[in-house]
Amino acid sequence: MTDLTPAETKDRLKSLEVVTRRYDAQKPLLLSTNKAFADWGQVFPHAACVVTLVDRLVHRAEVIEIEAHSYRLKEAKELSATRTKQRRAKKH
Repeated sequence: MTDLTPAETKDRLKSLEVVTRRYDAQKPLLLSTNKAFADWGQVFPHAACVVTLVDRLVHRAEVIEIEAHSYRLKEAKELSATRTKQRRAKKH
């Protein structure tokens, strides 16, 4: 699955379908997200959809929560600082 970000309704429903199929078949599913379960309501259109997803994901799951700094955010800040320095250097 891709990152859980706001998307078209059909894409969100596809996510539910994938999770449901894996759950029903008792097959493994690896999911990585930067959103807490409590925030999934911002991504999925209906509360029932969120409840169903979370219920199926955690029923037979091992949830590993990693509290660390985002490498993407760090790289974005570094790139922004580099670009700012380059623009300032061009002005002088």
